[in-house]
Amino acid sequence: MNSISTEPLAYSIADACRVSSIGKTKLYSLIKSKRLEARRIDGRTLIPAASLRRLIEGDAA
Repeated sequence: MNSISTEPLAYSIADACRVSSIGKTKLYSLIKSKRLEARRIDGRTLIPAASLRRLIEGDAA
């Protein structure tokens, strides 16, 4: 039986700010400096959960 993970694959900017306690300006700065990955899909910016986790855990470049 397959178990479905409840962790999202990606976060919107607002959700990434909420779950990480990082402000919007800082989040965009991290994206610009390539320390945090971001994907544009249909006009929305999404932050992969794995990238946010690496940043918080201190493994980001």
